[in-house]
Amino acid sequence: MTPAVFSHGDLRLYLLSLLAEAPQHGYGIIQALTDRTGGTYTPSAGTIYPRLAKLEEEGLVTKTVDGRTTIYAITDAGRAELAGREGDLAGIESGLADSVRLIASEVRQSVQEAMKSLRADLAAAANDERTAAKTRPSTARPMGDERGTSREQLHRADASVNAFRARVRTDLRTHVARGGVLAESVVTELENALDAAARAVTRALGSPDR
Repeated sequence: MTPAVFSHGDLRLYLLSLLAEAPQHGYGIIQALTDRTGGTYTPSAGTIYPRLAKLEEEGLVTKTVDGRTTIYAITDAGRAELAGREGDLAGIESGLADSVRLIASEVRQSVQEAMKSLRADLAAAANDERTAAKTRPSTARPMGDERGTSREQLHRADASVNAFRARVRTDLRTHVARGGVLAESVVTELENALDAAARAVTRALGSPDR
């Protein structure tokens, strides 16, 4: 969701709905908007304060200055306008909920695709190893050669795991830094997929699952 989710007049109405819950200072309003939109929209002070000033001019809110803090509160006229536009407010809240679900779905899909890629890489590597084992000469290789090959493959496996970790970590951190939602279900799904991948590696190595 982008700030465009609040079309003309929508943000004004939503500010009234927030103040109808409780009086609030400007920063608290900005934080409330961030929370209500799942972190997908954080308005600037330059967006919020002029609208609050306009609402004050219209007699829909009042402000009280306490030291360096200005508290805004809705008036009876503001509550009356809010009551008369309940349908519009319901539509705004429905749109916000849909946007949060969409962001969560996009993150979940990204994690699923990353895990699918990892499982495919592991399966391909295991298949390549089985194929190579069938085509090797039947004569035993020197122990030193086998250990050397194993060390090379271990380095390759380490590189693959580290690359996957960096990719997922970057995607998640970037998403959250941009104000996106990281749902608990997405993290749980990631944990389950990683566990499944670990079990697949264990089976490919010929060891029983732990």
